[in-house]
Amino acid sequence: MRITAVLLAAGQGTRMKSALPKVLHPVAGKPMLWHALEAIKRSTSEKPVVVVGHGADEVTKYLADSAQTVLQEPQLGTGHAVLQAESLLKNKTDLVVVCYSDMPLLRGETLQKLVDTQKKNSGPISLLTVIAEHPRGFGRIIRKTDGTVSAIVEEYVATAEQLQVKELNVGGYCFDANWLWDALQRIPKNPKKGEYYLTDTVELASKDGLSVQAMVMDDLEETIGINTRVHLSECDAAMRRRINQQHMLNGVTLIDPASSYIEIDVTIGMDTVIMPNTYLYGKTQIGQGNLIGPNSIIRDSKIGNRCKVLSSVMEGAVLEDDVDMGPFARLRKGAHLGNHVHMGNFGEVKDSYLADGVKMGHFSYIGNAQIGANTNIGAGTITCNYDGEKKHATEIGEDVFIGSDTMLVAPLKIGNGARTGAGAVVTKNVAEDTLVVGMPARAIRKLERKAKK
Repeated sequence: MRITAVLLAAGQGTRMKSALPKVLHPVAGKPMLWHALEAIKRSTSEKPVVVVGHGADEVTKYLADSAQTVLQEPQLGTGHAVLQAESLLKNKTDLVVVCYSDMPLLRGETLQKLVDTQKKNSGPISLLTVIAEHPRGFGRIIRKTDGTVSAIVEEYVATAEQLQVKELNVGGYCFDANWLWDALQRIPKNPKKGEYYLTDTVELASKDGLSVQAMVMDDLEETIGINTRVHLSECDAAMRRRINQQHMLNGVTLIDPASSYIEIDVTIGMDTVIMPNTYLYGKTQIGQGNLIGPNSIIRDSKIGNRCKVLSSVMEGAVLEDDVDMGPFARLRKGAHLGNHVHMGNFGEVKDSYLADGVKMGHFSYIGNAQIGANTNIGAGTITCNYDGEKKHATEIGEDVFIGSDTMLVAPLKIGNGARTGAGAVVTKNVAEDTLVVGMPARAIRKLERKAKK
């Protein structure tokens, strides 16, 4: 059976008070439209159709080839919006799932149940409803004595008796495609708004003596739609709770889930502990047995196993296993720390590789550098990698000892086993096993390295 989703994304979203199209506002790190597209994948078989309007160019650019788009212009209501998809879908699909792109909490499992309900329905429509004390402006579901739905009454036209109804229209539908296109042509124009409402198809079907089924949802949070920034914050909080709960069920400890912000693409291995006020963004990958936080910010980075990241910032960086860093350390894009690296407080690394066992003291900056295994970088060391026009590389070998407050003026190579005295300004390459001191640094003697055990 061919099943296609139509996502409604044409609304202007004036109450958001934003230049960005409403459906591109992020929830847990992804546009709400992305969440809607993910939800419909499980229950449909064909490429979805997204009805665009306000900000059509931006929305279409974001979608790329993930969906077909059709323009609703002018915007004359939800029934008119779905009608725009007729030219793409008529005689090309059996069922049409319709939902709103500003409902990012709606689960794929829920839409699959809706489709299953329609497959068993002899009539042309099945829809999602919820029982709630606070209607949030949703239309009321009016049922017949046999339990099928006879109408959806919008709140602004409902009678006092109808306003007491607790069953509400969520805004998710599954239609028989052959019936839908003709029904959309028969929707009357709303006399107050001058628009054509998709909800009126329910009354059309009922008057034709056809069955309209309703599937009552269990999770009220799934029904949260976004019209204002207040709704956006409510939705984001609900999505974070959902994400955090899944991580905890997978064996991750969140000391304070309410203060842990984890975006949807983040992966975390079991037995990792996330301390309070930690923010994990983008495509961050974290292995097993780590301690992250408190007060750490990690974006698009990869962390191995058994690492400790205390009150630090990582952006586009990589940690191998058993690394400890912080507090107040910063890894910028291209930073890569090997196994058992220690990085002290107030240090910064960018576009550099620190091999296994490197110890980097506090108040140091390492940029555009390659540092060999078991080298010690003393406190206050700086790689002077920028000459005002270009970045230059620093290469430091294995088992090197860089004294405190050393300035390494790139381009520069320091051989294995070399040492610099405290406060040295190194402007020339240093041979293996050589001690240099002073400003500018000069060699004073050859060194004897201890044999490795």
